[in-house]
Formats: sequence, C-alpha cells, structure tokens
Amino acid sequence: MMKKPLRRLRQLIEHVRSFAYTPAAPGQTQKLRVGLALGGGFARGVAHVGVLRVLQDHGVPIHCLAGTSAGAIVAAAYAGGAPLSLMEQVAASTHLRDLAEWTLSLDGLASDRRLVHYLRRMTPVERFDQLRIPLVIVASDLLRGEPVYFTQGELNVALRASCAYPGLFRPVEWDGRPLADGFLTEPVPVRAVRSLGADYVIAVYLDSLDPDRPPTHALDIINRSFSILLRQAESAWRPLANRVIEPTVYRFEWDDFERTPELIAAGAEAARRMLPVILNDLRQAGLLV
Repeated sequence: MMKKPLRRLRQLIEHVRSFAYTPAAPGQTQKLRVGLALGGGFARGVAHVGVLRVLQDHGVPIHCLAGTSAGAIVAAAYAGGAPLSLMEQVAASTHLRDLAEWTLSLDGLASDRRLVHYLRRMTPVERFDQLRIPLVIVASDLLRGEPVYFTQGELNVALRASCAYPGLFRPVEWDGRPLADGFLTEPVPVRAVRSLGADYVIAVYLDSLDPDRPPTHALDIINRSFSILLRQAESAWRPLANRVIEPTVYRFEWDDFERTPELIAAGAEAARRMLPVILNDLRQAGLLV
C-alpha cells in the first residue's frame, strides 16, 4: 500500500530537480516562480537578512516566501516591504524582552504576544493580503502532529504560533487547536513555499549543532536535542529544494542578537558561495540575462 505514495514522492523529487538543470530551448523562456524558504534558528535567524541582501543585490527575483519560526519573522518583514537596512537595525537592538512576556505558566515560561509589536518596528503591515510578496507561515499542530500553513488573515497569530518554541513559549490557540513552533513539522519550509506555486526553491538552513562544545545546562541540552532531530529531518525537505544556502551559525548562541553584524555577515558569505550556481540556474531558465 506504500508503493504508490513512495512512487509519487520520487516523481515529485525528480520533477523538482529538473528545474535546476534543464536549460530553456532556444527562443523559449521558462517562466519559473522562485521561492525562498527560511528556516528557524531564533537569533541565528538574523543570518537570513544577509542572505536576502546578497540575493537582492544580484537581482535574484523572489516571487514567494515561506518562513518557519525566526524565518517567519524575517520573511514577513521582507514581504511587508521592510528595507533590509531597517531589519538590520531592529535586529541589532533586539532583546529577549522584545519577544517574550514572562508568565511562568504550566504550558510555557513566556507568551510571545509581543511579536506583533516587534514586527511593527519594521513594517506597518498586519494582514497577509497587505503583503507585497505572497507568504506562507508554518506552525505545528500539537494535536495532529502536522504542519499548519497560514496564508491569509492576521499575521499576528501566524507569527506567534510559528515562533512558539516548546517549553519556552506557550502554545497559541487557533481554531480550537494548540499550535507550536513550525520547526517541529517543517524546519525548512520548502514544501510550504511550493504550495504557493514555487518551481525553483532556494532554501536557507541554519544548523545550530556545535560539534566542539558540550552542553552546559538544561536549556542547552534541550536546544541541542532539537538540533539533532532537525538533522534527522533533513531527508524530508532537502531533496525538494533546488539549492540550499547554509550559513555557518552554530558558534552563535540562540539569543546572540548583539552579534547581529556577524550573523548577517555569515548569511551573506553563505549566499555568495551559492550565488554563481543560482545565477546560472536562473539564466538557463531565462529569468536573468
């Protein structure tokens, strides 16, 4: 009974891969939709801004976006028209109190209701239909164990749910269901951005597992445990991405906002490494000259 779904998955993977390597025929243009999938990483998500800077400076078109957790915040700000320079400034001045309101309840240490005010520091946009670029934000349903895609309505609920890191932030109630961080079901939301019609997907993966530093406290153990699980989940999303940008961010702490310039530099460096391949793909597809 599993043969047919597995066969369909293999066909989808081959279909996705074909876009990166099949040039357009002479006189014919392949009208690809380029999607950007931004994974989670808390403060490490600032590296996404560096990736966006390089892609923007080199004319890489972004037709749709998907974000998980910290990636959702960056994606929402960018889709809402926030200048990258402003995003850098806000990230550099960020403190945990800007995101967390301590509650010490049984289902989490804090609420992330302050996220809505945080987004307003970068863009006045409050609803999906006000965005300049189509966006899907990914959260995880704690009852059904499946991803939830937000593409309409208020950004507030979607962002809070996507960023509700288990144990730290309280789950967000939505439609009678408790939602938590999107990384539980889609750590890098490649499948989500394809749901918006993306044909060519650039994924950004923020691996936070430092192989040289042992855990020193309980929260560190939890974070590293989740990082290990994320590595094991790579086989679910990586084959569906055309190109993967992987900033070196594992040396940064989860709340290292004060190191924003270094994080942005790490994202930019990783994007520049992959840039020649991406530009070549898009030229072959007729999107760039």
